Amino acid sequence: MKRSTAIFLILVLLFSFAACNGKEEKRETKTPSNSIPAAAENGDSGMNNEENTENDTLVVYFSATGTTKPLAEYAADILNADIYEIVPDDPYTEEDLAYYTNGRADREQNDSSARPAISGSVKNMEQYDTILLGYPIWHGQAPRIISTFLESYDFSGKKIFPFCTSHSSGIGSSDTNLHSLAENANWLNGRRFAGGTTKEEIAAWLDEMKITPAKTTSVAVFDFESRTVMLNSGYEMPINGLGTYSLHGDECINSVKSALSSGVRLIDTASAYGNEEEIGQAIREAIDEGIVKREDIFVTTKIYPGDEMANPEASIQICLDRLNIGYVDMMLLHHPDTNDVKAYKAMEQFVKDGKIRSIGLSNWYVEELTEFLPQVDTVPALIQNEIHPYYQENDVIPFIQEKGIVVQGWYPLGGRGHTGELLNDPVISEIADAHGVSSAQIILRWNLQKGVVVIPGSSNPDHIKENTELYHFTLTGDEMNRINALDRGEKHDWY
Repeated sequence: MKRSTAIFLILVLLFSFAACNGKEEKRETKTPSNSIPAAAENGDSGMNNEENTENDTLVVYFSATGTTKPLAEYAADILNADIYEIVPDDPYTEEDLAYYTNGRADREQNDSSARPAISGSVKNMEQYDTILLGYPIWHGQAPRIISTFLESYDFSGKKIFPFCTSHSSGIGSSDTNLHSLAENANWLNGRRFAGGTTKEEIAAWLDEMKITPAKTTSVAVFDFESRTVMLNSGYEMPINGLGTYSLHGDECINSVKSALSSGVRLIDTASAYGNEEEIGQAIREAIDEGIVKREDIFVTTKIYPGDEMANPEASIQICLDRLNIGYVDMMLLHHPDTNDVKAYKAMEQFVKDGKIRSIGLSNWYVEELTEFLPQVDTVPALIQNEIHPYYQENDVIPFIQEKGIVVQGWYPLGGRGHTGELLNDPVISEIADAHGVSSAQIILRWNLQKGVVVIPGSSNPDHIKENTELYHFTLTGDEMNRINALDRGEKHDWY
Protein backbone atom coordinates (compact mmCIF):
# COMPACT_ATOMS: atom_id res chain seq x y z
CA MET A 1 0.00 0.00 0.00
CA LYS A 2 2.78 2.39 0.92
CA ARG A 3 4.55 1.57 -2.37
CA SER A 4 1.35 2.26 -4.38
CA THR A 5 0.83 5.57 -2.59
CA ALA A 6 4.38 6.63 -3.33
CA ILE A 7 4.03 5.80 -7.01
CA PHE A 8 0.76 7.74 -7.14
CA LEU A 9 2.35 10.82 -5.56
CA ILE A 10 5.26 10.70 -8.00
CA LEU A 11 2.86 10.53 -10.96
CA VAL A 12 0.89 13.50 -9.61
CA LEU A 13 4.07 15.55 -9.25
CA LEU A 14 5.23 14.64 -12.75
CA PHE A 15 1.85 15.58 -14.22
CA SER A 16 1.84 18.91 -12.37
CA PHE A 17 5.36 19.68 -13.58
CA ALA A 18 4.43 18.90 -17.20
CA ALA A 19 1.31 21.09 -16.97
CA CYS A 20 3.37 23.96 -15.64
CA ASN A 21 5.79 23.58 -18.52
CA GLY A 22 2.89 24.05 -20.93
CA LYS A 23 2.70 27.66 -19.80
CA GLU A 24 6.31 28.74 -19.39
CA GLU A 25 9.77 27.81 -20.54
CA LYS A 26 10.64 24.39 -19.25
CA ARG A 27 12.87 24.62 -16.19
CA GLU A 28 14.25 21.16 -16.67
CA THR A 29 17.05 19.46 -14.80
CA LYS A 30 20.19 21.13 -16.06
CA THR A 31 22.96 22.98 -14.31
CA PRO A 32 24.01 25.80 -16.66
CA SER A 33 27.63 26.04 -17.59
CA ASN A 34 29.46 28.89 -15.93
CA SER A 35 31.44 29.57 -19.10
CA ILE A 36 31.03 32.74 -21.11
CA PRO A 37 32.60 33.78 -24.42
CA ALA A 38 36.39 34.01 -24.16
CA ALA A 39 36.42 37.77 -24.64
CA ALA A 40 33.71 38.20 -22.01
CA GLU A 41 35.91 36.57 -19.38
CA ASN A 42 38.01 39.72 -19.60
CA GLY A 43 34.98 41.96 -19.49
CA ASP A 44 34.19 42.01 -23.22
CA SER A 45 31.37 40.41 -25.17
CA GLY A 46 32.18 37.54 -27.49
CA MET A 47 32.88 38.59 -31.05
CA ASN A 48 30.96 36.84 -33.77
CA ASN A 49 32.63 38.46 -36.77
CA GLU A 50 35.91 37.23 -38.09
CA GLU A 51 37.36 40.65 -38.88
CA ASN A 52 38.89 42.63 -36.04
CA THR A 53 36.37 45.43 -36.32
CA GLU A 54 33.83 47.01 -34.00
CA ASN A 55 30.28 45.75 -34.31
CA ASP A 56 27.25 47.86 -33.38
CA THR A 57 24.82 44.99 -32.73
CA LEU A 58 24.92 42.77 -29.64
CA VAL A 59 22.76 39.73 -28.92
CA VAL A 60 22.40 39.19 -25.16
CA TYR A 61 20.70 36.13 -23.72
CA PHE A 62 20.01 34.20 -20.53
CA SER A 63 19.22 30.53 -20.94
CA ALA A 64 18.96 28.44 -17.78
CA THR A 65 17.91 25.28 -19.59
CA GLY A 66 19.23 25.77 -23.10
CA THR A 67 15.94 26.71 -24.80
CA THR A 68 16.78 30.36 -25.44
CA LYS A 69 20.43 29.81 -26.36
CA PRO A 70 20.02 28.45 -29.94
CA LEU A 71 17.64 31.26 -30.86
CA ALA A 72 20.16 33.84 -29.70
CA GLU A 73 22.89 32.08 -31.64
CA TYR A 74 20.71 32.05 -34.77
CA ALA A 75 20.15 35.81 -34.45
CA ALA A 76 23.84 36.54 -33.91
CA ASP A 77 24.81 34.43 -36.91
CA ILE A 78 22.23 36.02 -39.20
CA LEU A 79 23.17 39.54 -38.15
CA ASN A 80 26.91 38.94 -37.94
CA ALA A 81 26.46 40.37 -34.45
CA ASP A 82 28.45 39.98 -31.26
CA ILE A 83 26.91 37.69 -28.65
CA TYR A 84 27.00 37.72 -24.85
CA GLU A 85 25.57 35.11 -22.50
CA ILE A 86 24.27 36.24 -19.11
CA VAL A 87 25.69 33.67 -16.74
CA PRO A 88 24.65 33.72 -13.08
CA ASP A 89 27.46 34.02 -10.58
CA ASP A 90 25.68 31.30 -8.60
CA PRO A 91 24.44 28.75 -11.18
CA TYR A 92 20.85 27.53 -10.92
CA THR A 93 20.43 23.93 -9.80
CA GLU A 94 17.58 21.52 -10.41
CA GLU A 95 16.11 22.38 -7.03
CA ASP A 96 16.46 26.11 -7.72
CA LEU A 97 14.41 25.80 -10.89
CA ALA A 98 11.59 23.57 -9.63
CA TYR A 99 8.24 25.32 -9.97
CA TYR A 100 6.00 26.06 -6.98
CA THR A 101 8.40 24.62 -4.44
CA ASN A 102 9.45 27.95 -2.95
CA GLY A 103 12.83 27.28 -4.49
CA ARG A 104 15.31 29.95 -5.43
CA ALA A 105 13.72 30.87 -8.78
CA ASP A 106 10.24 31.04 -7.22
CA ARG A 107 11.48 33.32 -4.45
CA GLU A 108 13.30 35.61 -6.89
CA GLN A 109 10.27 35.95 -9.14
CA ASN A 110 8.10 36.82 -6.15
CA ASP A 111 10.57 39.50 -5.05
CA SER A 112 10.69 42.46 -7.45
CA SER A 113 13.87 43.71 -5.76
CA ALA A 114 15.82 40.47 -6.33
CA ARG A 115 18.94 40.99 -8.42
CA PRO A 116 20.93 37.76 -8.94
CA ALA A 117 24.62 38.49 -9.53
CA ILE A 118 26.10 38.01 -13.01
CA SER A 119 29.48 36.46 -13.75
CA GLY A 120 31.40 38.62 -16.23
CA SER A 121 30.35 41.85 -17.90
CA VAL A 122 30.24 43.76 -21.16
CA LYS A 123 32.88 46.45 -20.73
CA ASN A 124 32.49 47.85 -24.27
CA MET A 125 28.72 48.37 -24.18
CA GLU A 126 29.13 51.93 -25.50
CA GLN A 127 30.02 50.62 -28.97
CA TYR A 128 26.63 48.94 -29.46
CA ASP A 129 23.64 50.74 -30.93
CA THR A 130 21.28 47.76 -31.14
CA ILE A 131 20.68 45.15 -28.42
CA LEU A 132 18.67 41.95 -28.87
CA LEU A 133 17.73 40.72 -25.40
CA GLY A 134 16.61 37.09 -25.03
CA TYR A 135 15.26 35.34 -21.95
CA PRO A 136 12.86 32.57 -20.85
CA ILE A 137 9.48 33.30 -19.29
CA TRP A 138 9.40 32.49 -15.60
CA HIS A 139 6.01 32.90 -13.93
CA GLY A 140 4.93 35.25 -16.69
CA GLN A 141 7.96 37.54 -16.40
CA ALA A 142 11.61 37.81 -17.34
CA PRO A 143 13.96 36.22 -14.79
CA ARG A 144 15.25 38.76 -12.27
CA ILE A 145 18.78 38.32 -13.60
CA ILE A 146 17.61 40.29 -16.66
CA SER A 147 16.89 43.19 -14.29
CA THR A 148 20.45 42.89 -12.99
CA PHE A 149 21.77 43.14 -16.53
CA LEU A 150 19.64 46.16 -17.48
CA GLU A 151 20.65 48.07 -14.35
CA SER A 152 24.34 47.44 -15.01
CA TYR A 153 24.77 49.64 -18.10
CA ASP A 154 23.75 52.91 -19.70
CA PHE A 155 21.41 52.12 -22.59
CA SER A 156 20.67 55.74 -23.50
CA GLY A 157 19.79 56.02 -27.19
CA LYS A 158 20.21 52.30 -27.84
CA LYS A 159 17.52 50.19 -29.50
CA ILE A 160 16.49 47.15 -27.47
CA PHE A 161 14.59 44.30 -29.12
CA PRO A 162 13.37 41.87 -26.44
CA PHE A 163 12.49 38.27 -27.27
CA CYS A 164 11.48 35.43 -25.00
CA THR A 165 10.97 31.69 -25.08
CA SER A 166 8.12 29.71 -23.58
CA HIS A 167 6.11 26.64 -24.50
CA SER A 168 2.77 28.44 -24.58
CA SER A 169 2.79 31.72 -22.65
CA GLY A 170 3.01 34.91 -24.71
CA ILE A 171 5.50 37.65 -24.02
CA GLY A 172 2.76 39.43 -22.10
CA SER A 173 4.01 42.25 -19.91
CA SER A 174 7.43 40.65 -19.45
CA ASP A 175 9.08 43.10 -21.86
CA THR A 176 7.18 46.28 -20.95
CA ASN A 177 7.88 45.69 -17.26
CA LEU A 178 11.58 45.95 -18.12
CA HIS A 179 11.30 49.39 -19.70
CA SER A 180 11.66 51.28 -16.43
CA LEU A 181 15.05 49.63 -15.89
CA ALA A 182 16.43 51.32 -19.02
CA GLU A 183 14.18 54.33 -19.47
CA ASN A 184 16.44 56.13 -21.93
CA ALA A 185 16.59 53.19 -24.33
CA ASN A 186 14.44 52.93 -27.43
CA TRP A 187 12.40 49.81 -26.65
CA LEU A 188 10.89 47.99 -29.63
CA ASN A 189 8.03 45.48 -29.56
CA GLY A 190 9.02 42.11 -28.15
CA ARG A 191 8.31 38.65 -29.56
CA ARG A 192 7.69 35.24 -27.99
CA PHE A 193 9.09 32.08 -29.54
CA ALA A 194 8.50 28.45 -28.72
CA GLY A 195 11.29 26.05 -27.95
CA GLY A 196 12.61 24.53 -31.16
CA THR A 197 12.05 27.69 -33.24
CA THR A 198 14.00 27.41 -36.48
CA LYS A 199 16.68 29.72 -37.80
CA GLU A 200 14.39 30.60 -40.70
CA GLU A 201 11.71 31.80 -38.29
CA ILE A 202 14.25 33.98 -36.47
CA ALA A 203 15.40 35.39 -39.82
CA ALA A 204 11.79 36.23 -40.73
CA TRP A 205 11.33 38.07 -37.42
CA LEU A 206 14.55 40.06 -37.88
CA ASP A 207 13.47 40.99 -41.39
CA GLU A 208 10.04 42.05 -40.14
CA MET A 209 11.66 44.23 -37.48
CA LYS A 210 14.06 45.64 -40.08
CA ILE A 211 17.11 44.53 -38.12
CA THR A 212 19.75 44.18 -40.80
CA PRO A 213 23.07 42.32 -40.71
CA ALA A 214 25.91 44.38 -39.35
CA LYS A 215 28.45 45.43 -41.94
CA THR A 216 32.03 44.80 -40.97
CA THR A 217 33.73 48.15 -41.02
CA SER A 218 37.25 48.95 -42.05
CA VAL A 219 39.15 52.14 -42.70
CA ALA A 220 38.64 53.20 -46.31
CA VAL A 221 41.86 53.06 -48.33
CA PHE A 222 42.76 55.77 -50.83
CA ASP A 223 43.68 54.48 -54.29
CA PHE A 224 46.38 56.90 -55.42
CA GLU A 225 46.42 55.36 -58.90
CA SER A 226 42.73 55.97 -59.64
CA ARG A 227 42.70 58.94 -57.21
CA THR A 228 39.49 57.69 -55.62
CA VAL A 229 38.20 56.12 -52.42
CA MET A 230 35.38 53.61 -52.08
CA LEU A 231 32.63 54.91 -49.81
CA ASN A 232 30.64 52.64 -47.50
CA SER A 233 27.65 53.38 -49.75
CA GLY A 234 29.34 51.47 -52.57
CA TYR A 235 30.22 54.51 -54.69
CA GLU A 236 33.70 55.74 -55.59
CA MET A 237 34.55 59.34 -54.76
CA PRO A 238 37.55 61.35 -56.02
CA ILE A 239 40.02 62.21 -53.25
CA ASN A 240 40.79 65.74 -54.46
CA GLY A 241 38.32 68.32 -55.70
CA LEU A 242 37.23 71.93 -55.80
CA GLY A 243 35.58 73.85 -52.96
CA THR A 244 33.25 76.60 -54.16
CA TYR A 245 32.38 78.47 -50.96
CA SER A 246 33.28 81.96 -52.22
CA LEU A 247 32.51 81.51 -55.94
CA HIS A 248 29.52 83.19 -57.56
CA GLY A 249 28.20 84.23 -60.96
CA ASP A 250 30.43 83.91 -64.02
CA GLU A 251 33.49 83.47 -61.81
CA CYS A 252 31.91 80.35 -60.34
CA ILE A 253 30.90 78.95 -63.74
CA ASN A 254 34.33 79.58 -65.23
CA SER A 255 36.16 78.15 -62.19
CA VAL A 256 34.15 74.93 -62.21
CA LYS A 257 34.66 74.47 -65.95
CA SER A 258 38.37 75.17 -65.56
CA ALA A 259 38.55 72.58 -62.78
CA LEU A 260 36.75 69.99 -64.88
CA SER A 261 39.08 70.71 -67.81
CA SER A 262 42.06 70.19 -65.46
CA GLY A 263 40.84 66.76 -64.41
CA VAL A 264 38.97 67.68 -61.23
CA ARG A 265 35.98 65.39 -60.80
CA LEU A 266 34.80 66.34 -57.30
CA ILE A 267 32.83 69.57 -56.84
CA ASP A 268 31.66 70.72 -53.41
CA THR A 269 28.84 73.22 -52.91
CA ALA A 270 25.98 73.91 -50.48
CA SER A 271 22.61 75.59 -50.33
CA ALA A 272 24.14 78.22 -48.03
CA TYR A 273 26.81 79.10 -50.62
CA GLY A 274 24.12 80.45 -52.92
CA ASN A 275 25.80 79.08 -56.05
CA GLU A 276 24.08 75.76 -56.79
CA GLU A 277 22.50 77.16 -59.96
CA GLU A 278 25.90 78.28 -61.30
CA ILE A 279 27.46 74.93 -60.36
CA GLY A 280 24.73 73.10 -62.22
CA GLN A 281 25.06 75.37 -65.25
CA ALA A 282 28.83 74.86 -65.39
CA ILE A 283 28.45 71.09 -65.24
CA ARG A 284 25.77 70.99 -67.91
CA GLU A 285 27.89 73.19 -70.20
CA ALA A 286 30.94 71.00 -69.60
CA ILE A 287 28.90 67.92 -70.50
CA ASP A 288 27.51 69.59 -73.64
CA GLU A 289 31.04 70.63 -74.67
CA GLY A 290 32.33 67.08 -74.26
CA ILE A 291 34.67 67.94 -71.37
CA VAL A 292 33.12 65.34 -69.06
CA LYS A 293 30.27 62.89 -68.74
CA ARG A 294 27.79 63.20 -65.89
CA GLU A 295 28.71 59.78 -64.50
CA ASP A 296 32.35 60.87 -64.17
CA ILE A 297 31.57 63.82 -61.87
CA PHE A 298 30.94 63.64 -58.12
CA VAL A 299 28.85 66.56 -56.81
CA THR A 300 28.31 67.27 -53.11
CA THR A 301 25.82 69.75 -51.67
CA LYS A 302 24.39 70.46 -48.21
CA ILE A 303 21.28 71.70 -46.46
CA TYR A 304 21.58 74.22 -43.64
CA PRO A 305 20.22 74.27 -40.06
CA GLY A 306 17.07 76.19 -39.25
CA ASP A 307 14.28 76.34 -41.80
CA GLU A 308 15.98 73.97 -44.25
CA MET A 309 16.32 71.13 -41.73
CA ALA A 310 12.90 71.88 -40.27
CA ASN A 311 11.42 71.29 -43.76
CA PRO A 312 13.96 68.82 -45.17
CA GLU A 313 11.98 67.25 -48.00
CA ALA A 314 11.27 70.62 -49.60
CA SER A 315 14.81 71.86 -48.96
CA ILE A 316 16.43 68.77 -50.49
CA GLN A 317 14.23 68.99 -53.57
CA ILE A 318 15.08 72.68 -54.00
CA CYS A 319 18.79 71.81 -54.00
CA LEU A 320 18.18 69.15 -56.64
CA ASP A 321 16.16 71.58 -58.73
CA ARG A 322 18.77 74.34 -58.53
CA LEU A 323 21.58 71.99 -59.56
CA ASN A 324 19.46 70.36 -62.26
CA ILE A 325 21.97 67.60 -63.00
CA GLY A 326 19.70 64.59 -62.55
CA TYR A 327 20.90 63.36 -59.16
CA VAL A 328 23.29 64.39 -56.40
CA ASP A 329 26.22 62.16 -55.58
CA MET A 330 26.47 63.28 -51.95
CA MET A 331 24.27 65.35 -49.70
CA LEU A 332 25.37 66.48 -46.25
CA LEU A 333 23.77 68.13 -43.25
CA HIS A 334 25.80 71.33 -42.96
CA HIS A 335 25.83 71.52 -39.12
CA PRO A 336 24.14 69.87 -36.14
CA ASP A 337 20.63 71.15 -35.49
CA THR A 338 17.58 70.33 -33.39
CA ASN A 339 16.05 68.81 -36.53
CA ASP A 340 19.17 67.04 -37.80
CA VAL A 341 17.85 63.50 -37.25
CA LYS A 342 14.61 64.40 -39.01
CA ALA A 343 16.55 65.92 -41.91
CA TYR A 344 18.90 62.93 -42.14
CA LYS A 345 15.98 60.51 -42.32
CA ALA A 346 14.56 62.60 -45.15
CA MET A 347 17.88 62.26 -46.99
CA GLU A 348 17.71 58.49 -46.42
CA GLN A 349 14.37 58.45 -48.23
CA PHE A 350 15.79 60.43 -51.16
CA VAL A 351 18.54 57.80 -51.39
CA LYS A 352 15.85 55.11 -51.61
CA ASP A 353 14.15 57.14 -54.33
CA GLY A 354 17.40 57.29 -56.35
CA LYS A 355 17.72 61.08 -56.22
CA ILE A 356 20.75 61.04 -53.89
CA ARG A 357 23.46 58.39 -53.95
CA SER A 358 25.30 58.91 -50.66
CA ILE A 359 24.71 60.96 -47.52
CA GLY A 360 26.85 62.36 -44.74
CA LEU A 361 27.53 65.15 -42.27
CA SER A 362 29.56 68.34 -42.04
CA ASN A 363 30.98 69.77 -38.81
CA TRP A 364 30.27 66.75 -36.62
CA TYR A 365 32.83 65.78 -34.01
CA VAL A 366 33.20 62.97 -31.47
CA GLU A 367 30.53 64.12 -29.03
CA GLU A 368 28.04 65.00 -31.75
CA LEU A 369 28.60 61.72 -33.60
CA THR A 370 28.29 59.63 -30.45
CA GLU A 371 24.86 61.13 -29.83
CA PHE A 372 23.72 61.20 -33.46
CA LEU A 373 24.69 57.84 -34.98
CA PRO A 374 22.45 55.59 -32.81
CA GLN A 375 19.41 57.58 -33.95
CA VAL A 376 19.74 56.88 -37.69
CA ASP A 377 19.75 53.78 -39.89
CA THR A 378 22.41 54.70 -42.45
CA VAL A 379 26.02 55.18 -41.42
CA PRO A 380 27.26 58.43 -43.01
CA ALA A 381 29.50 57.86 -46.02
CA LEU A 382 31.41 61.09 -45.41
CA ILE A 383 32.09 63.60 -42.65
CA GLN A 384 33.47 66.97 -43.68
CA ASN A 385 35.30 69.07 -41.06
CA GLU A 386 37.85 71.87 -40.90
CA ILE A 387 41.31 70.27 -41.18
CA HIS A 388 44.69 71.89 -41.87
CA PRO A 389 48.17 71.78 -40.30
CA TYR A 390 47.22 74.32 -37.62
CA TYR A 391 43.99 72.45 -36.77
CA GLN A 392 44.55 68.75 -37.34
CA GLU A 393 41.78 66.90 -35.45
CA ASN A 394 44.14 64.02 -34.73
CA ASP A 395 41.66 62.55 -32.23
CA VAL A 396 38.60 63.02 -34.44
CA ILE A 397 39.95 61.65 -37.74
CA PRO A 398 40.67 58.10 -36.54
CA PHE A 399 37.40 58.05 -34.56
CA ILE A 400 35.53 58.70 -37.80
CA GLN A 401 37.64 56.47 -40.03
CA GLU A 402 37.35 53.47 -37.70
CA LYS A 403 33.60 53.58 -38.28
CA GLY A 404 34.15 53.08 -42.01
CA ILE A 405 33.40 56.74 -42.74
CA VAL A 406 35.56 58.80 -45.09
CA VAL A 407 36.90 62.13 -43.79
CA GLN A 408 37.02 65.25 -45.95
CA GLY A 409 38.72 68.50 -44.95
CA TRP A 410 37.47 71.98 -45.70
CA TYR A 411 39.87 74.93 -45.40
CA PRO A 412 42.80 72.59 -46.16
CA LEU A 413 44.98 75.65 -46.83
CA GLY A 414 43.94 77.47 -43.67
CA GLY A 415 40.94 79.49 -44.82
CA ARG A 416 40.20 83.20 -45.09
CA GLY A 417 42.87 85.41 -43.55
CA HIS A 418 45.16 82.50 -42.68
CA THR A 419 46.26 81.02 -46.00
CA GLY A 420 49.28 83.29 -46.38
CA GLU A 421 50.66 82.43 -42.95
CA LEU A 422 50.22 78.70 -43.51
CA LEU A 423 51.75 78.68 -46.99
CA ASN A 424 54.77 80.59 -45.68
CA ASP A 425 55.26 78.40 -42.63
CA PRO A 426 59.05 77.67 -42.51
CA VAL A 427 58.59 73.91 -42.03
CA ILE A 428 56.16 73.58 -44.91
CA SER A 429 58.25 75.84 -47.17
CA GLU A 430 61.38 73.79 -46.48
CA ILE A 431 59.62 70.52 -47.33
CA ALA A 432 58.16 72.11 -50.48
CA ASP A 433 61.63 73.19 -51.63
CA ALA A 434 62.94 69.65 -51.06
CA HIS A 435 60.30 68.23 -53.40
CA GLY A 436 60.26 71.05 -55.91
CA VAL A 437 56.57 71.73 -55.40
CA SER A 438 54.47 74.49 -53.83
CA SER A 439 53.56 74.75 -50.16
CA ALA A 440 49.92 74.23 -51.14
CA GLN A 441 50.79 70.92 -52.77
CA ILE A 442 52.68 69.80 -49.67
CA ILE A 443 49.70 70.57 -47.44
CA LEU A 444 47.26 68.83 -49.76
CA ARG A 445 49.51 65.78 -50.07
CA TRP A 446 49.87 65.68 -46.27
CA ASN A 447 46.08 65.51 -46.00
CA LEU A 448 45.85 62.73 -48.56
CA GLN A 449 48.48 60.64 -46.78
CA LYS A 450 46.45 61.06 -43.56
CA GLY A 451 43.41 59.70 -45.40
CA VAL A 452 41.66 63.07 -45.70
CA VAL A 453 39.94 64.09 -48.94
CA VAL A 454 40.80 67.67 -49.97
CA ILE A 455 38.61 70.33 -51.58
CA PRO A 456 40.72 73.52 -51.84
CA GLY A 457 38.89 76.53 -53.23
CA SER A 458 40.25 78.78 -55.97
CA SER A 459 39.15 80.83 -58.96
CA ASN A 460 42.66 80.93 -60.43
CA PRO A 461 42.99 78.35 -63.24
CA ASP A 462 46.71 77.88 -62.57
CA HIS A 463 46.14 77.26 -58.87
CA ILE A 464 43.24 74.94 -59.61
CA LYS A 465 45.45 72.86 -61.88
CA GLU A 466 48.38 72.92 -59.42
CA ASN A 467 46.08 71.67 -56.68
CA THR A 468 45.48 68.51 -58.73
CA GLU A 469 49.18 67.70 -59.18
CA LEU A 470 49.62 65.78 -55.96
CA TYR A 471 50.53 62.29 -57.09
CA HIS A 472 54.09 62.47 -58.42
CA PHE A 473 55.75 62.78 -55.00
CA THR A 474 55.40 61.26 -51.53
CA LEU A 475 56.12 62.77 -48.12
CA THR A 476 58.46 60.77 -45.92
CA GLY A 477 57.49 59.65 -42.42
CA ASP A 478 59.77 62.32 -40.98
CA GLU A 479 58.17 65.02 -43.14
CA MET A 480 54.69 63.89 -42.09
CA ASN A 481 55.75 64.05 -38.44
CA ARG A 482 57.21 67.53 -38.85
CA ILE A 483 53.91 68.81 -40.26
CA ASN A 484 51.99 66.95 -37.56
CA ALA A 485 54.03 68.87 -34.99
CA LEU A 486 52.62 72.17 -36.32
CA ASP A 487 49.19 71.51 -34.78
CA ARG A 488 48.03 74.46 -32.67
CA GLY A 489 44.43 73.40 -32.19
CA GLU A 490 43.71 76.69 -33.97
CA LYS A 491 40.28 76.65 -35.57
CA HIS A 492 39.85 79.29 -38.26
CA ASP A 493 36.04 79.33 -38.44
CA TRP A 494 33.27 78.94 -35.86
CA TYR A 495 31.70 75.81 -37.33
